[in-house]
Amino acid sequence: MLESYVTPILMSYVNRYIKNLKPSDLQLSLWGGDVVLSKLELKLDVLEQELKLPFTFLSGHIHELRIHVPWTKLGSEPVVITINTMECILKLKDGIQDDHESCGSNSTNRSTTENTKSSIKPRRIQQAAPTDPDLPPGYVQSLIRRVVNNVNIVINNLILKYVEDDIVLSVNITSAECYTVGELWDRAFMDISATDLVLRKVINFSDCTVCLDKRNASGKIEFYQDPLLYKCSFRTRLHFTYDNLNSKMPSVIKIHTLVESLKLSITDQQLPMFIRIMQLGIALYYGEIGSFKEGEIEDPTCHNKDMLGNITGSEDETRIDMQYPTQYKGQELYSQQDEEQPQGWVSWAWSFVPAIVSYDDGEEDFVGNDPASTTHQQKAQALKDPIVSIGFYCTKATVTFKLTEMQAESSYYSPQKVKSKEVLCWEQEGTTVEALMMGEPFFDCQIGFVGCRAMCLKGIMGVKDFEENMNRSETEACFFICGENLSTKGFTYLTNSLFDYRSPENNGTRAEFILDSTHHKETYTEIAGMQRFGAFYMDYLYTMENTSGKGSTNQQDFSSGKSEDLGTVQEKSTKSLVIGPLDFRLDSSAVHRILKMIVCALEHEYEPYSRLKSDIKDENETILNPEEVAFLEEYIPTRHTSVTLLKCTCTISMAEFNLLDHLLPVIMGEKNSSNFMNTTNFQSLRPLPSIRILVDKINVEHSVPMYAEQLVHVVSSLTQPSDNLLHYCYVHCYLKIFGFQAGLTSLDCSGSYCLPVPIIPSFSTALYGKLLKLPTYWTKRSQIAITEGIFELPNLTIQATRAQTLLLQAIYQSWSHLGSVSSSAVIEALINEVFLSIGVKSKNLLPTLEGSIQNVELKYCSTSLVKCASGTMGSIKICAKAPVDNGKEKLIPLLQGPSDTKDLHGTKWLNESRKPESLLAPDLMAFTIQVPQYIDYCHNSGAVLLCSIQGLAVNIDPILYTWLIYQPQKRTSRHMQQPVVAIPLVMPVCRRKEDEVSIGSAPLAKQQSYQASEYASSPIKTKTVTESRPLSVPVKAMLNISESCRSPEERMKEFIGIVWNAVKHLTLQLEVQSCCVFIPNDSLPSPSTIISGDIPGTVRSWYHGQTSMPGTLVLCLPQIKIISAGHKYMEPLQEIPFVIPRPILEEGDAFPWTISLHHFSIYTLLGKQVTLCLVEPMGCTSTLAVTSQKLLATGPDTRHSFVVCLHVDLESLEIKCSNPQVQLFYELTDTMNKVWNKIQKRGNLNLSTTSPETMAGPVPTSPVRSSIGTAPPDTSTCSPSADIGTTTEGDSIQAGEDSPFSDSVTLEQTTSNIGGTSGRVSLWMQWVLPKVTVKLFAPDPENKGTEVCMVCELEDLSASIDVQDVYTKVKCKIESFNIDHYRSRQLQNF
Repeated sequence: MLESYVTPILMSYVNRYIKNLKPSDLQLSLWGGDVVLSKLELKLDVLEQELKLPFTFLSGHIHELRIHVPWTKLGSEPVVITINTMECILKLKDGIQDDHESCGSNSTNRSTTENTKSSIKPRRIQQAAPTDPDLPPGYVQSLIRRVVNNVNIVINNLILKYVEDDIVLSVNITSAECYTVGELWDRAFMDISATDLVLRKVINFSDCTVCLDKRNASGKIEFYQDPLLYKCSFRTRLHFTYDNLNSKMPSVIKIHTLVESLKLSITDQQLPMFIRIMQLGIALYYGEIGSFKEGEIEDPTCHNKDMLGNITGSEDETRIDMQYPTQYKGQELYSQQDEEQPQGWVSWAWSFVPAIVSYDDGEEDFVGNDPASTTHQQKAQALKDPIVSIGFYCTKATVTFKLTEMQAESSYYSPQKVKSKEVLCWEQEGTTVEALMMGEPFFDCQIGFVGCRAMCLKGIMGVKDFEENMNRSETEACFFICGENLSTKGFTYLTNSLFDYRSPENNGTRAEFILDSTHHKETYTEIAGMQRFGAFYMDYLYTMENTSGKGSTNQQDFSSGKSEDLGTVQEKSTKSLVIGPLDFRLDSSAVHRILKMIVCALEHEYEPYSRLKSDIKDENETILNPEEVAFLEEYIPTRHTSVTLLKCTCTISMAEFNLLDHLLPVIMGEKNSSNFMNTTNFQSLRPLPSIRILVDKINVEHSVPMYAEQLVHVVSSLTQPSDNLLHYCYVHCYLKIFGFQAGLTSLDCSGSYCLPVPIIPSFSTALYGKLLKLPTYWTKRSQIAITEGIFELPNLTIQATRAQTLLLQAIYQSWSHLGSVSSSAVIEALINEVFLSIGVKSKNLLPTLEGSIQNVELKYCSTSLVKCASGTMGSIKICAKAPVDNGKEKLIPLLQGPSDTKDLHGTKWLNESRKPESLLAPDLMAFTIQVPQYIDYCHNSGAVLLCSIQGLAVNIDPILYTWLIYQPQKRTSRHMQQPVVAIPLVMPVCRRKEDEVSIGSAPLAKQQSYQASEYASSPIKTKTVTESRPLSVPVKAMLNISESCRSPEERMKEFIGIVWNAVKHLTLQLEVQSCCVFIPNDSLPSPSTIISGDIPGTVRSWYHGQTSMPGTLVLCLPQIKIISAGHKYMEPLQEIPFVIPRPILEEGDAFPWTISLHHFSIYTLLGKQVTLCLVEPMGCTSTLAVTSQKLLATGPDTRHSFVVCLHVDLESLEIKCSNPQVQLFYELTDTMNKVWNKIQKRGNLNLSTTSPETMAGPVPTSPVRSSIGTAPPDTSTCSPSADIGTTTEGDSIQAGEDSPFSDSVTLEQTTSNIGGTSGRVSLWMQWVLPKVTVKLFAPDPENKGTEVCMVCELEDLSASIDVQDVYTKVKCKIESFNIDHYRSRQLQNF
């Protein structure tokens, strides 16, 4: 009797999935208690229909299926189903990659899937109906439930393969066993009882191996890669909770998997394939391929809910899978799907659904959960969706990246072998991936891990930096650390999982779930996430709320046209990621390994899955009525992402080896250079200078409309969309950085860093940007911004001594100048200076320069017609801090802006009370610039530049010279009493390919062309060098000479052409207030009584208070105003984009420009409150006009003819001069000259004393350097008599334009250049000066206390210059000229 109930159920399932079975055979053997079926073919079409995966089965067969039914002990022994060797091969469905663009909108997709679903269901019911007997009595039904609840399934050797392009992914599980367990998770024969409505199961997977290989065109795998995952075992616990004994499905389902150790290995050839599979998963998840679209995917259970199988089954698994950290994706994709996929096909066998007996009669209720009949579900208040919790936990995971190389075998026919070498390793502890879902309205995924680190292994690109024999410590190898140790953190990552002994399920109570978005966000905050994990926490929440009682949870999009459903469903998607305290070291070893991985990842030729759709606007625009627009205004679904980095430390070391020129070109998309092999020995540099960057917090927020295409389509068709609707048509991104600081540190031999020397003290900044989605929809709206950006910087300070800047420069050069590094002696001397060891006093205390800018705000905006930017800068200050012997510092201001410089052109301000700088002072600079997108298309408006700059005060203090001429001092040891030696800095020379012109004489290659002293010092040496040169000059060198012999006039014309193109449509308004430059003879420290950094205040306090005020030259530069023709004054800061009243439509309409300069003066301040004027305040007004006319083009370029006219009206000029002023002027120029010479001399030393080992300079190739006797006859274009010593400075022939022979061009060449490539230029300038007075004062040598004065006056000066291509004409006119001589009487004026 029992057989008549059990047999049909088993048979209906076996028959559904397996081809060519005779039911009679199956029935007979079943009654015997054992069934053995061999070589079974699976019904692939049924599997595809029921799984609804975007994959198609190429083949599927079971080698042997055994079913053991203990008829006599059915109540106490389980039914055992064993599958021996099951193999399935899958591939992506045909046409998915080509046709997915034409899938139509969400609603149509949904309706088609609903139709297929409804067509499948009746067939299943009909199939089951004939075998479905009358309902048995209650005790029989309960017995059958016991049997089904305790079915054991064993699969031995499960093989799944996925093939695509040249990728073969295979998953092999040696054995998997599923059985029922008791409360302590031990194997037991259990059933649901009224007191304990719980069922527990365990699935054990042993030896899971995942391989990823490349196949050739014929489908063969030529050589096998290392497996991605080798013999990994894991166990899964399943926990089902029922509402009552007669429940047809559980109300809570928990499926949790634990892996103790996960070891992934990826080779350079597998990396692109691995990334490809990740992209496939993401494309499937977002609905870019397959039959479902983005919106539909967002609600996880709107696919087939007809079987419980898929609630925990493949599709949702895919959707969680995409969220995994990369290293788990591959493993998880298979481990969990394998355990749950069979439930989709062979759900009777896996017995995930215990109420299998009532499956068929309950079919209608399951259909009620389908979106197709949601209304029915709501009216009838049918079964609610179960709560499903899926979790994956991993105690320790490692991912190793390997580089492979081919090894040919000895015999010709044997296959090639691949040898792999580990270069990079990622270790991760305490990983958790949890997903919680309940039907359509709620889905949440949380990912976190406790700690991780990345390490360098072996060698990279031939540099053996971490081989075993190098004896490098593990701390040196580790370049990335984040989070905490599992040993200190404990097992928090398992909290509330089925593997946590404290969880409610393991203590016999029901678990509580948070299924409300507000409550969820309050509970799972960033702080709570970091307390549980420590290194990384991600929470992804998707909710769908039904706001109206219309009874449709069917999510509608805008283009579906069903206006009655608009606004009823509110969807939200939020992702928040938090990354804990991390330490990232970028040294040569780490950088080369990371870039090598990127290069390997780029080495493939796969087509992208989701080709971007062309933004072609549909002709049939949807016009919404006002009611629908109001619905749309009310709620628009968005995806919001927030990423937070806490306490981030990044250390960038000086490059110990630099092979980036072999990696960067590949990353930048240039040709591949993978055949490079380097064999240099690695020498670690200690101490190793580094830049350390610390950031307290970085926050990035990103929001994007969920259904951008439909939204933009609708909003762009509205005549006047509201600001709110427009806001949602953009992608918005915010970046906030808090507490950014940088300093210099160095790594010593013991592997520890010294205390950082601060360079940039802590500051914060923010950046906001938005980008219009699908801009082609908006082509008719030229005023709508396509991109917009705002940058804010409240304040930024940089402070450094000269030694620190030189060390920073050395670090930068080690990375940028490929192949050469500054000499270690220089670096050591700099390190000694920058990081003074405790107790050592520096002989020369170095001054520190400190510069700060405040309140910088910049805004950028671009529309389809113009690009514009505006901004302000509040203030800028630069000062020097000079250490004094008593341990204090004196503060010397060097630059201050804005500064009130209105009265500084006279000398009255020295005796008046000066107001302190107001806090409400205007911004130092405000500007707005607008440029057309297309320069030629300027019919709407030309370019506009409005700019205003406030006054600046500059103090060129001698402390600045001290800072500039610093040279690193090498310390000698205490025993050797030697003087301190200055080391010349070695600037690495970058050698360009053009410079390396072959010469033909090998010994000469070792000579260095820039050692001028060698050539010029002794004639003998010069002679030998020149005579050893070959007579044939390479052609390339000759070409370079002819190029560099272009005349300065040609270059000038070209320059004018470029400038003209920039200004021909420009409306210009420029205001620059006076800049006052103080040049003292000695330092002017700021007294403590005045506001620090106020330069005029400092000067005045010295002028009054100090008898010994150093002589100071004051240079007051003029106020400048430039305004273009016809332009009315506007505020320099405008809201962008803006329109000017009179746009420039034709070329050159902006001219003439009116330029006015006022209040230019020079005076000197001497001790004892003496003020002597040098140039009295003066100014000028000038007019600049430019006209241009296109010439007929003989060549491909159109040429212009320019006429430039400049008229200058100067005010009277009065110059006074006396002995003390001349003396002061001489002293200042002498100091400057000495400093300049020192800097120049150091530059020459840098070049000449370079050791040949550290630098390979360019080979001397210039034929000009040869003496007359050996000059080859074909270099006649160059002056043969050029002096050898003068030209040896040049590195190559290309420097010829600066050398003395470049101007010796023949008359024929000059005349042929008239009207040459860059057109003609005519220049006409006129100056008018009413009066010049020069007064020279001197003490009278005969009578003490009297002065003599000589006055020279010129009146009505005018001058004009006319420059044409053929001639230059200069005219000068002076009306009157006279010289007078005066003597002052005592106590009287002259």
